[in-house]
Amino acid sequence: MKSAFEAAQQYFEEAASIMGLSDSMKDLLVTPEREIKVQVPIRRDNGQIATYIGYRMQHNSARGPMKGGLRYHHEVNADEVLGLASLMTWKTAVVDIPYGGAKGGISVDVRDLSVDELERLTRRFVDEIHDLFGPDKDIPAPDMGTSSQTMAWIMNQYQKFHGFAPACVTGKPVDLYGAEGREEATGRGVSNLTLAFLRRLNRTAETSTFAIQGFGNVGTYTASCLHQAGARIIAISDVNGGILNPAGIDIPAALEYSATKKTLTGFPGGTPISNAELLLLETDVLIPAALGNVLTADNAHDVRAKFIVEAANGPVTPEADAIFRQREIPVLPDILANAGGVTVSYFEWVQNQQYFRWDLSRVREELEKYMTRSFNRIWTIAVEKKVPLRTAAYLLAIGRVARATELGGV
Repeated sequence: MKSAFEAAQQYFEEAASIMGLSDSMKDLLVTPEREIKVQVPIRRDNGQIATYIGYRMQHNSARGPMKGGLRYHHEVNADEVLGLASLMTWKTAVVDIPYGGAKGGISVDVRDLSVDELERLTRRFVDEIHDLFGPDKDIPAPDMGTSSQTMAWIMNQYQKFHGFAPACVTGKPVDLYGAEGREEATGRGVSNLTLAFLRRLNRTAETSTFAIQGFGNVGTYTASCLHQAGARIIAISDVNGGILNPAGIDIPAALEYSATKKTLTGFPGGTPISNAELLLLETDVLIPAALGNVLTADNAHDVRAKFIVEAANGPVTPEADAIFRQREIPVLPDILANAGGVTVSYFEWVQNQQYFRWDLSRVREELEKYMTRSFNRIWTIAVEKKVPLRTAAYLLAIGRVARATELGGV
């Protein structure tokens, strides 16, 4: 199975070939500008010294300062981080925000560290790379294993070297220069795009059925927003399994149950199903919002959904994507579908730079505008070029980055 980087490279090569991009420009666009690998030693609570490895891959800055999450996970490695950094370059270009792409991480199992140890780890990482990121260079954000608290520590440590600079990182707590609506941003963006997708297909939320795999941050907000739009959501699931109710699940009740029990297991509003079964349900819209690589060559032929929206990162493998193309099942790609998070991160950065706070209604209005405008542009390219939506998204993103590169010069 291809890694995230290999999959991104395959989609890049396909779009670059259609564009007739020169070999020299392709090399320039895929080669990262800087790869950072640092030692991050800390003193554990028991007095022993533990050493971790931290990464920051800065892929491209042709369109603006680089942007991307920071993840703490024991499987973090250079290849994974580089692949995710390149995806951020295309994701920010697709939604036309003035950023490039970066990604970072520390190879650590956060379950093994206390809160105090995590804080020391974060601050030491900042000590090692503070000259290489900042409001006008590279702006980190939360990712797997990190949170708004992590971002607060980063901002505080960065300011010890550089002075007051809330825009050095996004995803901060609202009480510490964060943005209203950041927590819901990715899920709300998925909902906005799903509704725009349906409109293009002459369908409505009220007359369509939905199945959502994943009931974490993205899945819960996607479900909540679609429910408010009148959608009939027939299946939801978390890591322990799912619930099926063809008549429609009571989403507010499921949200309350999940928040209280920390699981959907035992929820009385439907029949228990597995995550694998949810992916193969007969439904109009399938929204994988949990893990990557869940739709593969092994199950793609059995998928009965009419449309797929990639709320997670890379839930459809390239092999499965090819099968869906053959079966004429449209896939709304992740580099657009889940770009709501980075879009509202941009809004946070703008507010920090201006020292002027937006209210929640403005954040939601601007998010819907950015997401819908980007989708409409991609749809137009897909129709005109007779290519899938994923290819159209890469054509748009690569074109924007290539033009910025040419105009800026080398």
